[in-house]
Amino acid sequence: MILACGEALIDMLPRQTAAGEDAFAPYAGGAVFNTAIALGRLGAPAGFFCGISRDFLGQILRDKLSESGVNSSACVISDRPCTVAFVKLVDGQATYAFYDENTAGRMLTEADLPATDAQALFFGGISLVAEPCGSAYEAFMLREAPTRVTMIDPNVRPGFITDPAAYRARIDRMLAAADIIKLSDEDLHWLRGTGDTAALARDLVSGGARLVCITEGAKGVTGYSPENEVFVPATPVKVVDTVGAGDTFNAGVLASLHAAGALTKPRIAALTGAEIRDALTLGTRAAAITVSRAGANPPRASEL
Repeated sequence: MILACGEALIDMLPRQTAAGEDAFAPYAGGAVFNTAIALGRLGAPAGFFCGISRDFLGQILRDKLSESGVNSSACVISDRPCTVAFVKLVDGQATYAFYDENTAGRMLTEADLPATDAQALFFGGISLVAEPCGSAYEAFMLREAPTRVTMIDPNVRPGFITDPAAYRARIDRMLAAADIIKLSDEDLHWLRGTGDTAALARDLVSGGARLVCITEGAKGVTGYSPENEVFVPATPVKVVDTVGAGDTFNAGVLASLHAAGALTKPRIAALTGAEIRDALTLGTRAAAITVSRAGANPPRASEL
């Protein structure tokens, strides 16, 4: 199983009523939640770990996981409220207003960490910013990284980060432990400063990562490993919005590596150029379908 560890929330997406009034509609979301959903829909054995509210918004999240074939037995169910994010779209690009105080997801602690037999674990999103859940997810990754394949996509949201120095320090520790790293070019430079993108990516490989994926929007993605550098162009598509694009890409990479039998410590250290290309290709193809329709709605394997 691939266990996605991080936030689940309700995205309030902008809509318009029949009377022409601006409105918001509730959709299950969250970067790591979206990756779990996409993994399940792509046919990979997927699990999800987060704190989820027992309220009716939390029920929306649990129903969506079940519908997509994602095992949610590791989740911590509580009476705390659900995290809510209002989404504003400008030219298809999403910005967010978060409401996250004392929520079921945010108040997750190290005491809630499960035992796991997952083959691989995925971490990322805004759950790495807030406390106490950020410390809990970091501890979980560092606990499991010596024996299991781990992947991280920080999915940096600068407007949500109140202590950039502490956040960068946490992400640096997690990057150093990760086998697979995914960053947008913007995230890479926010974390590591100015400089040549390829050189900064290779520095992450030199630090121990087995595969570093750097996405560059409509241009495509480059995968770096100790032995390979593979570029895959983005799949051309008419963009409706970009919500969930990177999350779906992450799922495609993990699903492809799982199908190749590469999600073990020995195999992830010996990826071939062809295996990297296959992983990046599935990620970009799946992401293209997600951006072609409204909201985070990852494709099922049959749609590919």
